[in-house]
Amino acid sequence: MTISAPAEPTQRQVRLATPFTDQKPGTSGLRKSSRQFEEPHYLESFIEASLRTLPGVQGGTLVVGGDGRYGNRRAIDVILRMGAAHGLSKVIVPTGGILSTPAASNLIRQRQAIGGIILSASHNPGGENGDFGVKVNGANGGPTSASFTDAVFECTKTLEQYTIVEAPEIPLDATGLHSIGAMQVVVIDGVDDFVALMQELFNFDQIRDLIHSDFPLAFDAMHAVTGPYATRLFEGLLGAPVGSVRNGTPLEDFGNGHPDPNLTYAHDLAELLLEGDEYRFGAACDGDGDRNMILGQRCFVNPSDSLAVLTANATLAPAYAEGLAGVARSMPTSAAVDVVAKELGIDCFETPTGWKFFGNLLDAGKITLCGEESFGTGSNHVREKDGLWAVLFWLQILAVRRCSVSEIMAEHWKHFGRHYYSRHDYEAVASDAAHGLYDRLESMLPSLVGQAFAGHTISTADNFSYTDPVDGSVTSGQGLRILLDDGSRVVVRLSGTGTKGATIRVYLESYVPSSGDLDQDPQVALAEMISAINNLAEIKQRTGMDQPTVIT
Repeated sequence: MTISAPAEPTQRQVRLATPFTDQKPGTSGLRKSSRQFEEPHYLESFIEASLRTLPGVQGGTLVVGGDGRYGNRRAIDVILRMGAAHGLSKVIVPTGGILSTPAASNLIRQRQAIGGIILSASHNPGGENGDFGVKVNGANGGPTSASFTDAVFECTKTLEQYTIVEAPEIPLDATGLHSIGAMQVVVIDGVDDFVALMQELFNFDQIRDLIHSDFPLAFDAMHAVTGPYATRLFEGLLGAPVGSVRNGTPLEDFGNGHPDPNLTYAHDLAELLLEGDEYRFGAACDGDGDRNMILGQRCFVNPSDSLAVLTANATLAPAYAEGLAGVARSMPTSAAVDVVAKELGIDCFETPTGWKFFGNLLDAGKITLCGEESFGTGSNHVREKDGLWAVLFWLQILAVRRCSVSEIMAEHWKHFGRHYYSRHDYEAVASDAAHGLYDRLESMLPSLVGQAFAGHTISTADNFSYTDPVDGSVTSGQGLRILLDDGSRVVVRLSGTGTKGATIRVYLESYVPSSGDLDQDPQVALAEMISAINNLAEIKQRTGMDQPTVIT
């Protein structure tokens, strides 16, 4: 451990020629191109507004880190110097500045911080020509509320100056104690706390026995943040052979890849598991470590099904052995978990997309597990979705049941029925075209009820609205729903997680009871619905795209 002597920094006020007007954070913070964040004062403006808005900054403790993408270290240096200028007492930073989003949530909670600043654009590409992002989490470890992000945005629109100190850059490559004036900077091993938490939740002896019993696994870190965590967990503590963790070194540009764990962008891993017989289990995580993809030998696990399976088998993990308080899913996620919750006799909540909605339910003790179809699953152990936690949970279930992933899925569907489900993403659509498609479809909703659609009748057509059962807040305009008389449905949303154009997401779901055909390819089972929504929304005509960019 290194200890640096306190420096006497020089504080200065930097005036802005004009405020920035485009710094409105989304559900996952402010995401822009890397080059935009390099514009003079751009990053500093958003950090200034965030520090002015976050409660408890004066004398408080803050957690700072990110996914290691291009711009990560520069941003940490800026935040440390601005934090010192605003009176923070302590900042906790991981070595190398590498910190997964769920690990950040845990640190905030464990170290009783006022919150954290997470530097990530999640699953978006990185590098000089990629994306960068800044997200502020609150004292509960989860994403801040809409009222907070609105206040930050209002501040940026009128900001005239920011405050920063001039001080030497803090070395991050080794643990140590440093100071910037009166502010202490603690550089810690960013993996330790997270690994200790996982050991509290799962039975590592059982999982280790599984891995040692001719159970080869492959984990793809996608050159992103989970590499150091996965190497410590799988190859270290659980005894998987060296090389089980693939692409485990975090790189600023993610090895020129797209760190989104799905069948399109994690195609090498998918090919290993779905077309070969060398591995029994495969998994991948995204840029900041909060998303996961689960694969078995010749078996892909849909994220909606994954949440349902974890719920049905929760008591096999030590942390959940006493049962679940309840579960929640985002509205676009399939109702597979609803069926399980009904049998277990626990509440199941349907929320808008965005982890902050789960946070309210978790803080109130209403739920234990939650998840969304975009490869995110979590529990009450942190206030973010957690990719590696989900992977370990699956390994825990496999260690107890001693069967294959495909056998678990087959048995689950035989008991609960199958929700055939798919998401079609049309990425980088011209903004005008995307919003034109969406607005037209929304205007049609009132007239759709009673009409024929994919061999059934439309029973409900609306724009999803949610009333939070904890604080009574209402969130509207969350996605266009077309519900059919047999329980099938189509949902259309515009995504705000990209920085180039807009992404149109189309979600398709059809339920087949346990007595029905449970072995169809989802694209075949949903073919009639796919054709119907393409025609109704004029997707090809308005986007110019013959096929979705990504199908999950």
